[in-house]
Amino acid sequence: MTYARNKALGAYGERLAYDFLREAGMVVLDRNWTSRFGEIDIVARDGDTLVICEVKTRSGDAFGTPLEAVGPRKAATLRRLAAHWLEVSGLHPPAVRIDVVAVVVPARGAPRVERVAGVA
Repeated sequence: MTYARNKALGAYGERLAYDFLREAGMVVLDRNWTSRFGEIDIVARDGDTLVICEVKTRSGDAFGTPLEAVGPRKAATLRRLAAHWLEVSGLHPPAVRIDVVAVVVPARGAPRVERVAGVA
């Protein structure tokens, strides 16, 4: 898969994740927020909880599932990004959670979107 195709697939997955989270009743506060520590795909509010969402999109499971792509190193990065986002935003929510939104876009059939809460 080419770089341009990977970028397009990732952007499509993020749009699907955005719609999925909004349909689940979450309020999206920020998208593609970047700092010196990296990027947060989606920052949302789920009731009183601030949710940092990592979106992983794949065209299949040949190289592992999207959820398998978030290991201990990525989880640590997401925690650092969450702390930095809170510092910059000045918000002080009662709870912060890190979720992964896994998107699989098969060659045939409808995309599948799944959210796993509290992965890090």
